[in-house]
Amino acid sequence: MDTNVRINVGCGQTPTRGWTNFDNSLSLRFAKIPFLPTLLYKGKLLEGSQYQFIQFAKFNQIEFGDATKGLPISSGSVDVLYSSHMLEHLDTTEARLFLKEARRVLRSGGIIRLSVPDLHKQARKYLEFGDADAFIANTQLCQSKPKTIMQRLRILIVGARQHRWMYDGPSVVRLLSSMGFKEPCVLSAGTTMIASPGELDLFEREDESVYLEAFNP
Repeated sequence: MDTNVRINVGCGQTPTRGWTNFDNSLSLRFAKIPFLPTLLYKGKLLEGSQYQFIQFAKFNQIEFGDATKGLPISSGSVDVLYSSHMLEHLDTTEARLFLKEARRVLRSGGIIRLSVPDLHKQARKYLEFGDADAFIANTQLCQSKPKTIMQRLRILIVGARQHRWMYDGPSVVRLLSSMGFKEPCVLSAGTTMIASPGELDLFEREDESVYLEAFNP
């Protein structure tokens, strides 16, 4: 029997089958209140994609968990923690809180695997094509100001979705090292130090991502 405890944090619409999947979307909390998602959707306070995610999360048993405030998991009980395209949505303080929580839940020798948008790849495209507008848009560091009351209410309910910070491989290596992780390294798509990755997508968003792994001491 496989007793490995593997979790996917901030899974969004790409949960990993066979793993425990967490996301901190308020949509997961709305899903527990009968009829509320439908009312918010009809009132145009939820976009169609958000309403569909609620149904998706129910079907795929995604659990609510905010890694900056504490996951509902015992300390030292996790073998592998994976997080894809979540770190960049945290500000620098929240990113450290997340990694502190990752260290708490991982057992000694456990592995953290991160996938983030690679700023180096985006900068290379900018230097090649010289399109400043596309570069800024791809960083997703900016968000249009809400212009209507409904848009303001929507942000209050579901939160802002833009990126808070951007990384490349070396910057994440430095961050992991500063938080006490051992042997952080950049890996090519499709490679991993995880002994039993199961159905984990080792190529997730390959064209825009950089992948890193490190060990919990």
